[in-house]
Amino acid sequence: MKNKVLLVTILTAITTFFILVHSAGAEPLPGVNLQVSPTDEPQQVVDSVKLLVMLTLLSVLPGIILSMTSFTRIIVVLSLLRTALGTRQTPPNQVLIGLALFITVFLMAPVYNEVNEQAIQPYLDNQLNQEEAWDKAKDPVREFMLKQTRDKDLELFIELSDSPRPENVKDVKLFTLMPAFVISELKTAFQIGFLLYVPFLVIDMVVASTLMSMGMFMLPPVIISLPFKILLFVMIDGWHLVVKSLAESFT
Repeated sequence: MKNKVLLVTILTAITTFFILVHSAGAEPLPGVNLQVSPTDEPQQVVDSVKLLVMLTLLSVLPGIILSMTSFTRIIVVLSLLRTALGTRQTPPNQVLIGLALFITVFLMAPVYNEVNEQAIQPYLDNQLNQEEAWDKAKDPVREFMLKQTRDKDLELFIELSDSPRPENVKDVKLFTLMPAFVISELKTAFQIGFLLYVPFLVIDMVVASTLMSMGMFMLPPVIISLPFKILLFVMIDGWHLVVKSLAESFT
């Protein structure tokens, strides 16, 4: 059912695009005017301000959401892997980000399903109000971040916030947990990146030592070591091992 809805949405968007292009070539499109009318009701002003704040938050919301998921660790590890291989911009940033997003969606699917069952669907069915839905949605995300956050990092931000020590998991505030989760993810990503660097560093050292012993000081070792590093990475099925290790690191 979801696939049919997605297919209908895509076809509708494509059809609308071609209709707009055809209309633009045939005759000018009608203008759109945005007007702000005065009002004597304070509630309308409050609603307008809420809408403005919501639109402003939408610009930073993707970054905040990605910081609360496995995306940080994955993209850092993939970037360090590309640097260790020495392939510069290969794979390109778009490919790495796309791969990181797909892996993130796959790993975060259980958390999303739990949020959907506990908060989103009851809210859409008018069984929960906005505040209750928000409280229900926070619990699965908080639980996921707490599993990946080191106690030392969490204690650091609790002390910096001058807030009392929480008695249980539900008392941990998100604005305290989020930065602790991010720095824990960065530390874990750099640890994985170090392990990825070691075999490629050994190849660079062997090639550099061989070239120096042969007196080829003018030949850059990178030119010789790069094919060997790519060959090694392909022979051990490196992408499979890296993605598998990343996925297993969240279990």
